Amino acid sequence: MDDRATCGPGPLDSLGPLGPPGAQREPGILRLGRQEFPAGRLLVMAIINRTPDSFYRPGITWHETAAMERVHTVVAEGADIVDIGGVPAKPGTEVTVDEESDRTIPFVEAVREAYPDLVISVDTWRHEVGRAACAAGADLLNDTWSGWDPKLAEVAAECGVGLVCSHTGGQHPRTRVFRRAYADVMADVLDRTLTLAQRAVQAGVDPSRILIDPAHDFGKNTWHSLEISRRLADMTATGWPVLVSVSNKDFVGETLGAGVDDRLAGTLAVTSVAAWLGARVFRAHHVEQTRQALDMVAAVKGDFRPARVLKGLV
Repeated sequence: MDDRATCGPGPLDSLGPLGPPGAQREPGILRLGRQEFPAGRLLVMAIINRTPDSFYRPGITWHETAAMERVHTVVAEGADIVDIGGVPAKPGTEVTVDEESDRTIPFVEAVREAYPDLVISVDTWRHEVGRAACAAGADLLNDTWSGWDPKLAEVAAECGVGLVCSHTGGQHPRTRVFRRAYADVMADVLDRTLTLAQRAVQAGVDPSRILIDPAHDFGKNTWHSLEISRRLADMTATGWPVLVSVSNKDFVGETLGAGVDDRLAGTLAVTSVAAWLGARVFRAHHVEQTRQALDMVAAVKGDFRPARVLKGLV
């Protein structure tokens, strides 16, 4: 029997370098859907945009047939999670709750039918969409807009699913950052993500199903995104599983002077740094390359066995 359920940001206190007292936890198993992932396991979250206007290769998975073919491909390439979104992060034409639901919920149902054990994430900040997604079979609510709708955590608790707690520096959904300043960007990231994690636990979300995400580029300029990449160990030291979403992001492009289709090398570099510093989940467009990069980092760390070892032995 399937045991899945059917079913704003507020002021922050002054917090220490690792967030509010009691916000830390011991690293442990991450539970998503039917799966349990140990602390040393690095996970790839494949991006499936059910939108005609996403920033990277817009419309490539807009039609359901193309989107399902993409799911088959990324699963074969080693994706542990698929993240399905119906609203682009960038400003643009309004997407209503009903339209977002139409784009995502039937597709979640189709993916769940095709892959009963696959971890399905839905990228939404709206509790109405989150509730419908859980009823359709979603295992994780990826709140990329930092608790903008506080009811989303309540839905995650009621439905027994996971929740991503992110940082956007107070940005409204689908707005671009403009001259945002931080006294200490990583301290602000910790303040927000750990506070949201605590609130989620208080709402009833299982702590083993909560991730925190610094949200590169969201409410941040390129200097900020580079700094949080450099200081990611401050987040992983809290013990909460850290998700990073750096795939083809603007900070990579601005750093390298690279267009959106030429950012793979930079993306994999940041991905590898984040993996070395302890991040556990990596949201990616290029699944096969990301999987290989993560396996290589894990092998260097001693957490992954090489596929074969012949050099110097035969």
